[in-house]
Amino acid sequence: MSENPLLDEESVSALIMRALDKIGGPRSVYRNPRMAFARNAKRMVEQDGYDIEIRYGEISTPAIASVAGWVFQINDDDIEVLMRPRKK
Repeated sequence: MSENPLLDEESVSALIMRALDKIGGPRSVYRNPRMAFARNAKRMVEQDGYDIEIRYGEISTPAIASVAGWVFQINDDDIEVLMRPRKK
């Protein structure tokens, strides 16, 4: 889906948490590392019309979720914003 300027940090955070809940919650992503070259190291989840990219963590990289220019780090029980979309 194209970027929606109405998405704020709170709504994107809730969107990502709902997507994570579909696949077992943040802990299932954070605690299940994949090798960087593995076919299942990245997963796309559709939530409310948005495609959310979930990248599983590894020893040296955090698990992240990204949608519409927003990037969040996935922790055991929550997520935290790493990058916001550029302002036009």
